[in-house]
Amino acid sequence: ELWVSLEEHQDALELIMSKYRKQMLQLLEGRRREDAEPVLQVHQENSLEIESQIDRVCEMGEVMRKAVQVDDDQFFKVQEKLAQLELENKELRQLLSISKESFEMGREDLPD
Repeated sequence: ELWVSLEEHQDALELIMSKYRKQMLQLLEGRRREDAEPVLQVHQENSLEIESQIDRVCEMGEVMRKAVQVDDDQFFKVQEKLAQLELENKELRQLLSISKESFEMGREDLPD
């Protein structure tokens, strides 16, 4: 009878321990979720902040790209205008030298 009673007692203890382990596992899983939630929340907030900063950096990059394009366009316009002015200056100097030559030749042809 003691032997049977001991076995029943051990079976009861095993049943109690299995239920205890099951409840502890559920409790730990619940805590893990609860513990993970604030970390996930902070991670999501940081992700959103980083995403907004990336968007701002991209916008600034686009503005800078446009500014460089405008600057390049102005540089090329100035270069083109300078080339036109140099060509005009060269042609005017040629005209001036031709008119000086014709003036000098006209003076030579006049009697003293």
